[in-house]
Amino acid sequence: MLEEERKYDVDTAFRLPLLTEALPKGGTVVPLPPKTLRATYYDTETARLARAGISVRYRSGERGKPPWTVKLPTSGAAEARDEINRDGTKGTMPAELVTLLTAYHRGAPLVPAVTIRTVRRAYELRSRTGEVLVEVADDTVSVLDGRDVTSQFREIEVERKEGGTKLLDRIEAILVDAGANRGAFLPKHARAMGERAAAPPDLTPPTAPSSGGRPTAGDIVVTAVRKHIEKIFQADPYLRLRTAMPDGDTPVHQMRVGCRRLRSDLRTFKPLLDPQWSDNLRAGASWLAEVLGVARDAEVLRERLQRTAGADPVAPLDPAAVARFDADLAARHEDALQALENVLGSERYATLLDVLVEAAREPQLGAAAEEKADVALTRLVARPWRQLSTSGRGRVGAGDLDVLGLDDDWHSVRIRAKRARYAVESVAKLIGGSAAALGESLTEVQELLGEHQDAAIAAETWLAIARSDVDDHALAVAAGRLVERERAAVRRARERFPAAWALADTPEHTGWLRS
Repeated sequence: MLEEERKYDVDTAFRLPLLTEALPKGGTVVPLPPKTLRATYYDTETARLARAGISVRYRSGERGKPPWTVKLPTSGAAEARDEINRDGTKGTMPAELVTLLTAYHRGAPLVPAVTIRTVRRAYELRSRTGEVLVEVADDTVSVLDGRDVTSQFREIEVERKEGGTKLLDRIEAILVDAGANRGAFLPKHARAMGERAAAPPDLTPPTAPSSGGRPTAGDIVVTAVRKHIEKIFQADPYLRLRTAMPDGDTPVHQMRVGCRRLRSDLRTFKPLLDPQWSDNLRAGASWLAEVLGVARDAEVLRERLQRTAGADPVAPLDPAAVARFDADLAARHEDALQALENVLGSERYATLLDVLVEAAREPQLGAAAEEKADVALTRLVARPWRQLSTSGRGRVGAGDLDVLGLDDDWHSVRIRAKRARYAVESVAKLIGGSAAALGESLTEVQELLGEHQDAAIAAETWLAIARSDVDDHALAVAAGRLVERERAAVRRARERFPAAWALADTPEHTGWLRS
């Protein structure tokens, strides 16, 4: 459940102003019964979770809600967090939640870190029809040491329900006018833990180190490496939950993208990196990407089956046959997810997490990384572009693809297009408009080639499933129709490709690579 809230510091003399004027016409402010909440937050001895913006707590005093809660940061606004609730007993954290946070505690024991008592006076801001738009909570928080109160603070929480951000903005204006202060978003437990929670996270975020003036090549590459590693870590809990990411994408896809982009950038920018360091990191990313690939292939095929089967409502396929295909793919998907769960619990994966954290903290650069970024990186990005755009050494260039050529030739270009796109996108902000435009064009090129590859693989898969039961006539007929539609999709992608490639391969987009 996605939670979005804003926090405001207030003193003991603050009086909550009338908030009705922030509401649409006919809206009302409804006070809720006051309640006292007691929460114990768990963390490692070095506050690894709090420093990463994560919390796990046991809270009493709230009826109808499981007492154990994990909150994960999202890649959007700092005020938005994903909330996961579980039942359980006091003092014994559910094993599922311990496992869920493996990437962030990395085996360190989770112990009680701080206990707080919150006296809450809350108000629902409702629309004319009774819909709850926002909940405003006036919280007086006491930090406890046994029965003793070690410190106190007061804050106002404004949690978005069905209302929009403009309503939050109007409420904020009223609160600030009344004397509330909106500072940096800081959860209660982090505020209570003080300096321990304020220290930098173990996983260094993707902000390039300052080198003064123009960035070095190393600055840009370090930022890219950290960004990809962060994506891997963000997907980990959702992969364990088998649930979608906050943006709706699957964690298998997101983690695999992180691995593949990391692997690609390590290859492209290898001359700037310590060879042994980059080779070891790339090997780890490649291993994980390969494991994820099996599950991702099953995801894509299941999605594609429904789309292809329903492509022509006037001529529907036999539902029983479609269900048979889906059952086969579902079994593959489940087997792949089970294998992934085993990997996530393995020593090899635990070691990789430590390697990734260390890689983000202390990237190992070579002397060439001190060069100015625009010069050094342009030279390195030009290489995957040449490998994509020109033929030679047994490879077919993108501009020389034959509409009647082999699927393998098109797949080879797809792989090189992805690498070129990743390289260009890594430097787009540095180079500016032409690089950004090329990155956008290559995205279109890659999507067409991806559609081509997905259709080609799907056609082979439908035939293979049909061959597994040669006595099922309905399955064979459905497979034939599915294959026909997939090969039509292959032809459409090939027909559209020359125009997409022409938009990418223009002097305006690629001139900076030849300078």
